[in-house]
Amino acid sequence: MPRSGAEARRRLQQAALELYQERGFDQTTTAEIAARAGVNERTFFRHFPDKREVLFDGEAGLRAALTREVADAPDGLRPLDVLLRAFRSAGRILEDNRPFSEPRSRIIAVTPALRERDLAKAASLTEALAEALRQRGVPDRLAGLAAHTGWAAFHQAAQAWIDDPAHNLDAHLVRAFDDLRALSATVPPVQEPTPSR
Repeated sequence: MPRSGAEARRRLQQAALELYQERGFDQTTTAEIAARAGVNERTFFRHFPDKREVLFDGEAGLRAALTREVADAPDGLRPLDVLLRAFRSAGRILEDNRPFSEPRSRIIAVTPALRERDLAKAASLTEALAEALRQRGVPDRLAGLAAHTGWAAFHQAAQAWIDDPAHNLDAHLVRAFDDLRALSATVPPVQEPTPSR
């Protein structure tokens, strides 16, 4: 039996991850997760409200870290630079938890109910970032656009980091935001061909 609440939580997360990979999310019960972790099912529900939340446990910590970083960013930074700074700092949470992040991503990708939950969590987190930008004085319309665009870049960087562990998450984040800036740079208009007569 685990000796502490933190140890029980960690074992439940590990057991769930193993079972979801072996049997699939839909075929795994909370009782089976608890048994694998060496605890009873009541203990599972003391730590998690349902079997989906085992995979989304760090969301509150990530939200708090990101919004704190946005609030603490130096004055004078543009909104996307504020977000990049926040993502780079909070990204350490993901890097410290890579053994969990990688299989978690694969499980979510193949499970519709988890993809739906992931999108809902992302929408909530994006709104929290937009509100943090508004608190810095960024106009409402721009705060929402920056938060959605920045989150998309962060999500792409995190997936690239999972797919390519040769580079750390920070390098993937910088590249994603550089790509974002390149996309929004002024580009000469494409010449339409002149119709022939």
